[in-house]
Amino acid sequence: MKGFSNKFKDFPDYILEITREIWEDRGIGERLRDYYHKDVIVRMPGGISVGEPATTASTMSTLVSFPDRVLLGEDVIWSGTPEDGMLSSHRLLSHATHLGDGPFGPPTGKKLRYFIIADCYAKDNQISDEWLVRDNGAILRQIGQDPREWAARTLEANPETPVFTPAMDFDGPYLGKGNDNEWGAKLVDLLNRIQGADFSTITSEWDRSCYLEYAGGISDHGHQAADAFWLGLRASFPSAEFKCHHVIGRDDAMMSPRAAVRWSMQGKHDGWGAFGAPTGADVHIMGMTHAEFGPWGLRREYTFFDEGAVWLQILKSTG
Repeated sequence: MKGFSNKFKDFPDYILEITREIWEDRGIGERLRDYYHKDVIVRMPGGISVGEPATTASTMSTLVSFPDRVLLGEDVIWSGTPEDGMLSSHRLLSHATHLGDGPFGPPTGKKLRYFIIADCYAKDNQISDEWLVRDNGAILRQIGQDPREWAARTLEANPETPVFTPAMDFDGPYLGKGNDNEWGAKLVDLLNRIQGADFSTITSEWDRSCYLEYAGGISDHGHQAADAFWLGLRASFPSAEFKCHHVIGRDDAMMSPRAAVRWSMQGKHDGWGAFGAPTGADVHIMGMTHAEFGPWGLRREYTFFDEGAVWLQILKSTG
């Protein structure tokens, strides 16, 4: 890969290896500075940060709470070229123990399993733009906390707790939208149909034995579970605008056809659903979906957003 170290055999190998070097081999100083641009932009449901020092500080803070954290890279769905830069949508399964203080409260000693998806733009061996969604709802539930109650306590301690919204965003070095592969287009079509309240799409397009991983630590199978998740989300925000911002599809050797979509919902909490009684609060949701396709339809789906960030916005609005 032009501009990248020749120790990496391809772009997925680059993403997987630098993640291991930084987090598990503790390459937080030199390695992180090698692989992250000094002006890197990182967007998360909890806000936006600029600069490698902020990324380093965030990494150290997370490791205080979860010092034995292991990041298992399940897939890297990517697009682009080394010359123009490449965008990876990297799905990770994290195993960790809650052993230190942090934003989730005092240590509980609980063993955790949760997913993360990170979209990273890399060129010349460095990441300079990133969008990251961690399933904080899964973390909270596994340590015995309710996401709504966590948001209330967090706001009581700091009423100015940040949450990412488009109003604070700005253009970084990556302005691409992905690629035009058929599987990316397929996933966008399915998501748009569901967000248009055509929930029969699930029974017609998902494999009956589909494997599902959803926000909140939901791990399930089948049409009923997919319907419950998507219906509960859409019913909470029935008038919200749904947008797909970045789309990648791939059909690689020895792998199922698959796709990655970064999306958002923007609008009011004006319906009964997964977030309780409607409050009229303005809410922005940063979401990410990975999917794999098989002979009987969509066979694996991974969709994540940060429930805690949603509750922060609802409770900020309602007091």
